[in-house]
Parts: sequence; C-alpha cells; structure tokens
Amino acid sequence: MSGVLVVGAAAAGLTTADALRRKGFDGSVTVLGAEPHPPYDRPPLSKQVLAGQWEAERTSLRSPEALDELGAEFVLGDPAVALDVATRTVRTESGRELRADSVVVATGVRPRRLPGQDGLAGVHVLRTLDDSVALRADLLASKRLVVVGEGVLGSEIAATASGMGLDVTLTGPLAAPMASQLGPEAAAALGELHTDQGVRLRLGAAVEGVVGDGGQVSGVRLARGEVLPADVVVVAIGADPVTGWLEGSGLRLDRGVVCDSRCRAADGIYAVGDVARWEHPEFGVLRLENRTNASEQAMAVADNILGEDRAYRPVPYFWTDQFDAKIHVYGVLSPDDEVTVVEGDRAERRFVELHHRDGRAVGVLGWNMPKQTRQHRKALVAALTAGA
Repeated sequence: MSGVLVVGAAAAGLTTADALRRKGFDGSVTVLGAEPHPPYDRPPLSKQVLAGQWEAERTSLRSPEALDELGAEFVLGDPAVALDVATRTVRTESGRELRADSVVVATGVRPRRLPGQDGLAGVHVLRTLDDSVALRADLLASKRLVVVGEGVLGSEIAATASGMGLDVTLTGPLAAPMASQLGPEAAAALGELHTDQGVRLRLGAAVEGVVGDGGQVSGVRLARGEVLPADVVVVAIGADPVTGWLEGSGLRLDRGVVCDSRCRAADGIYAVGDVARWEHPEFGVLRLENRTNASEQAMAVADNILGEDRAYRPVPYFWTDQFDAKIHVYGVLSPDDEVTVVEGDRAERRFVELHHRDGRAVGVLGWNMPKQTRQHRKALVAALTAGA
C-alpha cells in the first residue's frame, strides 16, 4: 500500500494518521479537513472555552511541531464534495482530486436547526471552535439564555452559562436532562442539581421554533404556545452525520456510513468517529458521538488498514462534567434497564449504578466516584466479552 487519505481533520482523523505512523506505516498520509483550523478537541468547547477558562489555542490536539513530525499532508479549509469508490478518489470543493489506496471517512456530524433560526442574530449551535467563540461573545453581552435540547451538549451549555451568571432556561421534550443517556433515576438527580444551581427546567415540552424582533432573537416558542424570553438561544437538538457528499457513491448510507464489524464500508473504504455506523458484536449496530470512540475506533481502523482484520468491539464510554458533577458511563444504557445502586447514595450525589437488561449486564454509571466506577467497568468488560 502506498497511500492513505483521511477525510476529516478532527480527533478521529488525526488519530487515524497518528496510529498508522506509530504502527510503522511509511507511505503517504493525507488529512483533508473542511475547517481551516488544525485538529482540535471538541469536549472543551461547551465547558472550558465557553466559560473563558481556556484560550481557543489550548484545544489544539498537537503542536505545529508534532504535526510536522507526523509526516502527513494536511489540506485544510477545503471540504470533500464527492467520492469515487472504484478509484478511491475524493474531489474537494476547490476542485482538487485526491486519490489513495485506502480512504477513511471521518467527516463527523452537523448540528440540526430549528425552524426560523436562520437569519436571526443571537441564535447559535455549538459544534466548532468558531461556534464556541461566537457563543461566548454573545453570552458575555446578554442576561437571558434559553437552551433547546436536554441532551449532553445542551445540559453542559446550560451548566456553563449558569456558572457565568446568566439566567438560564433548559427546555426539551424529555422529562429530565440527559434522560436518554443516563436513565430516569440518574437523569432526575441531574435535573435536581441544575435546579439547585438556578437553571430553570421547562422539560417535557415540544419546541415549535424561535421568535425574533427586528432581526434579533427574542425567545423560544413551545408547541403549546408559550414563549420563553431570551437574549440568546442555543439549539442543541442533536446532529446528523455529514454524508451528503457521499450521495451517489455507492456506499450504504443510513443515519451514517454503514460498515461491517471492521468499520469497513467498501473495499479500501473505512469510516470512523461520529459518522460511522458499524456492527458491534455485542451491542448490534451502533453509531457513537463521543470523544473516546473517535480515538479508539480510529486505532482499530488503522490496524485493519494494515492487515490485522479485527472486529471493533469497544465497551462504549462517555463522560460529562456539569457543575460539581463528574458523570462517567460505560456500556449502552436504556430507560428500561434494571438499575441497582452498588456504591454510594444518589441523595449524596456520589454513587455507582449497575444496569442490567434481560438478566445481562449492559452498563455502569458513576457519579463523582471515578475509581469505583472503573472497578465495576472491569466486571462489565468481562461479562460482555465472555466467550468472545
């Protein structure tokens, strides 16, 4: 093999290139990125960068010297627009044509938007470094924030903005913050934490759209007609995989790039990170949007490009920091799980939960007990990989 082209210059793309080099690959590596910035880390965007604790430059995943030492060509600020699978050639917006023996799709996701938000000042999404910087500037000049979306991102933004002194309202259709990621008990505890810290929860309510006055956002309209007043609105209602550029390529696209257990979408074509939807031996078809998966999947793909031929079978993991809560989740949780607190006490906001489904261990959730959570993770890994 003489060359690898990685389409996407965030954590998954950079880790793919880095893993190839560490494993001895000495062919050409090209990393194509839609953004003009060198690879940077996304988790701090809703926390440290938004709060002003970090300068934007601190999110860089590698120093300029380390990127040079990687021996890869970085083509930035030039999005991919088409892929010829047969020749493994990618065409870019500027008209470049890049060809390689192996192509890795790492184009991530794009935030969803609400009706009426385009063209209104003060309405934000948060995905990129530029998004975070722009949102912070608006928050510093405002008093009232409404966050639409009670998932991980929306909950983190609400917590950060509350810590900055804003009057924050969190709204969305579910009953508690992160209910779909944590399960009802832990999500209820998170809701109580937000309320204790002054965040207004207007949950269990469908959002119709945003409203404005003179080109500036003035509130969020709920489906029942109520308007939540706001100087700034953040829309955090999920994201869609960036696969439009692959339409007509012949790859199977279904809520992401569909891959086998090796993260292979076609001969010589792989997908990693938020855009990849692959066959997990234990959990079925998965697509994970988190930093840990971006790195672990990239390392597995590098192995498979170099001929190892191994299934990617991680125990999924994500974390979130909100106020004084550090929450770690291993496995795939469901609202219908049988949940047992095995360490600590929810009332004290320091506990570990085990999740079972159909008599089988499927997850561990820890709240401010990282060491104990990791210990229970070991048992979960053993249970999931038994007989593998």
